[in-house]
Amino acid sequence: MASNLFDRATRERAWLLYAWCRACDDIVDGQDHGHGATIVSDAEARVAIIAEKTSAALAGEVVGDMPFDALRLVAAETGLPARFAHDLVTGFRLDAEDWRPRSEADLYRYCYHVAGAVGCIMAVVMGVDPADEDTLDRACDLGMAFQLANIARDIEEDDRIGRCYLPVEWLVEMDMPPGQHMKPPFRDRLTVLSRRLATRAALHEASARVGAARLPGRARWAVLAAAGIYGDIARAVAARGNHAWDHRVTTSNRAKLAWVVKAAIAARRPVADRPRDPVLWTRPR
Repeated sequence: MASNLFDRATRERAWLLYAWCRACDDIVDGQDHGHGATIVSDAEARVAIIAEKTSAALAGEVVGDMPFDALRLVAAETGLPARFAHDLVTGFRLDAEDWRPRSEADLYRYCYHVAGAVGCIMAVVMGVDPADEDTLDRACDLGMAFQLANIARDIEEDDRIGRCYLPVEWLVEMDMPPGQHMKPPFRDRLTVLSRRLATRAALHEASARVGAARLPGRARWAVLAAAGIYGDIARAVAARGNHAWDHRVTTSNRAKLAWVVKAAIAARRPVADRPRDPVLWTRPR
């Protein structure tokens, strides 16, 4: 819904970018348009195919595979730095290697590779100068907020396919054996950690809102709408407490439309361009 708020050129580039991201995710997770994730036996081989096709697309070669040719067009039209696309492929490689975060810093590094890098790519698509590192940090923050919300929402779904993105140090802190966190006796403790994720997401979202004020009008509107819509996922997980995983958290069309309206108003208000909170994790340069 938020993508429809962009001007036509930005909107179509965002859709092309999404086609590439969605295809890569589906290939690695053995799913269909984001649904039905399965455990695949050849994950690393799949990532190698993604990496090869992505490199070809970034080099301007016709790949002959629509999502990768979509990336080729976006990269050519926007001057997209190749490092951001490669950083996202690294995120897929982490999943293929069954990587697990040990520390909170590990968690943030993962979030950068699978979502923060996409925020940087989208910023360039929206016209941000690739040399504007501070604004790119803010764009990364929004991706980080989205991914932290995803992790909080999908703890049970991830567990079903043998994945856990809660840092081992957090599990040890809460006296939960790794791999046992979905057991009923640990539900109260799991709720504490999901609310911690939601709190971290809110901090990154607040930082991203400052960066959004630097974008062109339509882009600002779209980003603020997306921030509110996706932020509601983390807020709903926190509000549901122990029942957060009884049913998958979603946002209704009515709630999305409400954020479209609120974002339109917010986009017209001045925002103090304060320095980025030094407490926040910062993406690699």
